[in-house]
Amino acid sequence: MDDEPITAQSLMEILRLEGYHVAAVHNGQAAVEYVRTHPVDLMIVDLRMPGMGGMEVAQVVHQISPDTEIIFLTAYASTDTAIQALRLRVHDYLVKPALPQDVIKSVQKGLERRAARLSAKEKLIEKEQQGQIMELPGGVQADFNRRLLWRGDLKVSLTVAENRLLQILVESAGRVFAHRELILLVQGYNVAPHEAPELIRPLVSRLRHKIAAFPGLDRCVVSIRGSGYMWDESLFPKP
Repeated sequence: MDDEPITAQSLMEILRLEGYHVAAVHNGQAAVEYVRTHPVDLMIVDLRMPGMGGMEVAQVVHQISPDTEIIFLTAYASTDTAIQALRLRVHDYLVKPALPQDVIKSVQKGLERRAARLSAKEKLIEKEQQGQIMELPGGVQADFNRRLLWRGDLKVSLTVAENRLLQILVESAGRVFAHRELILLVQGYNVAPHEAPELIRPLVSRLRHKIAAFPGLDRCVVSIRGSGYMWDESLFPKP
C-alpha cells in the first residue's frame, strides 16, 4: 500500500519476480477494504498516506485479520513512529529508499514467522480437541481440554492463557522456552525481545500461584535466568 504509483509498481515487480502473488492499493481505506474481502498474508504499508495513515491501517488490519504480517515503509523515519510500530506488533520498519534485497528478506522473514505462528496454533487446537488427560507429579490430573486440574476432591480451574502455558511446558518437559517464544505460543503475537520477559512474567506468576494449591507442584515451573522457563518434574518434593 503506497500512494506513490512508482514506488508501488517497483515493489510489485520486485516481489513478483520472487514468485509472490501481489496486489496494490493506493490509500489506507482501500487497503482495509481489500483485507476485509481477501486473504492477505503480509502487507507493506506506507506510513504517510492521505486520509487513513499507516498506523491506523495497522490497527484496523490487526482487528480484521490478526495473522496478517505488516511491514512499514517510510521516507520519514523517527524514533516515535518506530516505537509506535513496535507497540502495534508490526513485523518490520523499513526506510525509503529500501534496497530490493532488504525488502525481499523482510518479506521472507515475515511470512516464515506467520507460518510458525499458525502452525503453533494448529498444534494447540489439535491437542485441545483430543481432550488428553495427563498425570502430573503428586497424582494431580490435568485435563487441558477442560482447563482443569484435580486430585481427589480438590479442583483448580485455569484461564485459557494459564492452561496453554502449562500445557506447552508439561508436554515439552525439560525444554527451555524463551520468553518471546512463550508469548508467541500462548498469546499468538510477537513482541520485541526486551519486552517479552515483562509480559510473560505475570502469567507465569499466576500459574504458579494456582498450581501451588497442590503443594510442591509450582516448583516444577522453573525460571532459567536470562533465558526463559521450563517444566522439571524432578524438582517436585519427594515423599
